[in-house]
Amino acid sequence: MYSVKLIDFWETVKRRRKLAEQVLYEEKADIYGVCVKLLTDIEWFDEAWRRNFYAMSTNVRSHGRLYVFNDPTEPENIVYYDPFTRTAFLYNFDYYGWVKSIALSVAGDILEDEHGIYSVHGACLDIDGDGVALIGASGAGKTTHTYGLMRHPKVRVVADDWFFVRTEGFFLAFSSERNFYIRADLASIWPEYSKLIEEAEFDNKGRAIVDLRWVVGKSRTLPLTTLKTVVILKRDYDDLRIVVEPSLDEALKLLKSISYGNPHFLVKDERKERIRLNFFRDLLSNTRRLIVNTRGTPEETQEAIRKALGLE
Repeated sequence: MYSVKLIDFWETVKRRRKLAEQVLYEEKADIYGVCVKLLTDIEWFDEAWRRNFYAMSTNVRSHGRLYVFNDPTEPENIVYYDPFTRTAFLYNFDYYGWVKSIALSVAGDILEDEHGIYSVHGACLDIDGDGVALIGASGAGKTTHTYGLMRHPKVRVVADDWFFVRTEGFFLAFSSERNFYIRADLASIWPEYSKLIEEAEFDNKGRAIVDLRWVVGKSRTLPLTTLKTVVILKRDYDDLRIVVEPSLDEALKLLKSISYGNPHFLVKDERKERIRLNFFRDLLSNTRRLIVNTRGTPEETQEAIRKALGLE
């Protein structure tokens, strides 16, 4: 994992001046209405960014910025973030997944503070008009079971990794990315994705940005849905229970213990914690709550999730 150090405005000015002549690529992404600009000299990151995100007009001034460079004088996988200008400096990264997650986190930082719109690092699916969120710590099976559920004809996808939520008396969930960033081993778990894997171009981390519409069809991708159920995934071999409908306190305690499933928050002070705690308490208070223990095989757990969601 990378590390994050907060910096002030003047440190940002100094670093921007130092990197100004090294920038070879500049791309602006539209992340739910927030303009986040990538500045880098790394061609692969520029290409991945353009495939991953919706493009923002070049006439729109950026709200947040990511400088992504290699520098032998800096540690590996270090982020310097200025919360005032929403500028992040990423040094010595070789994994695009972290770059795009930090871009989403910068957008989330802005939306959280200025618009009352919240980030969820999880998947969002739609079943007959009802939104289902899948949230879990790394390794709990979020990706496996998101793509497992997408094999069902009644399931449509809003996001597989990150989405934004706006409260309007109910909870509207919105997609954040144009395309999906998948693992090379996906087809070994669910063979239905073999064609997608065969045609994908994978990076050095065994990941690829793909258009999922090739497999599920354009009609089964949605820009938004209304959240009705939150599924929290955990992997606990000491707990024999598979599916539990927890109390609000139990569900909130589990989410808090895994940082709400989001290791990419850039600012983690008391004010931000209060914002996030209030949002997730509100969300869990007004949706159906499920905790699913993924201790079994993918097939066994998938069957349990489908049964709990009425997808038998």
